[in-house]
Formats: sequence, C-alpha cells, structure tokens
Amino acid sequence: MKKTYFFLHILVMLYAIGGIFSKRASGTEFLSWDFIFNYGMVLLILMVYAVFWQLILKKLPLTVAMANKSATVIWGLIFGSLIFQERISLSNIIGAVIIIAGIVMVALADDGQVADKEQE
Repeated sequence: MKKTYFFLHILVMLYAIGGIFSKRASGTEFLSWDFIFNYGMVLLILMVYAVFWQLILKKLPLTVAMANKSATVIWGLIFGSLIFQERISLSNIIGAVIIIAGIVMVALADDGQVADKEQE
C-alpha cells in the first residue's frame, strides 16, 4: 500500500509540473514556438497523468486518491517558490498543514476500513 501512495504522490507532483509549463506559456506570445512547446508539455503531462490516474484508482478508493490529489497545492507552492521566486506566506503554510492533516485523516480512515473488512 505504501508503494501505491508513493506512486500517487509522484503522479500528483507530475500534475503540478504541468502548472509550471502552463505558467511559462502564459508569459509568451500566443502560438509562438515557446507557447506551443509549453502547452504541448502541459498536454503531454495531462495524457500521462490520465493513464496513471486510472491505474492508481484500481488500487485505491476514489475518496483517498482525490484527498491525496490536493497535495498538488503544496507542490505548487514549492515549485512557485523555487522556479518563479514566489513568496510563501504564513497563510500558505497554514493551508498546507491543513491539507496534509486532511490527507492523513482520509488515509487513516481508509486503512481502518480495510482492516475491518479483512477481519470479517
């Protein structure tokens, strides 16, 4: 199960990387080569993401996968700070902690349900 969560978070990180290319494309002239490259990368990432998302859903309940997908916001903060020198505020950090707490709560609840089903 840990391996599935690991791959899920790699996939979520890949999804967040799509935002980097999207933001880069927004700063270029429409239909320029930079624009086409960056939006092409967004489309490629979304295609890869869609395929692997379906594989993740075979192993995890949708509620758990969707809760973990919210980690995209955290990756967005990290990438924004590292690549675009965006400032991370205290409210951003508080929001990230709340997101992590929510992910942990959903994951623990799911683990409890799986353990209950195995005992039956």
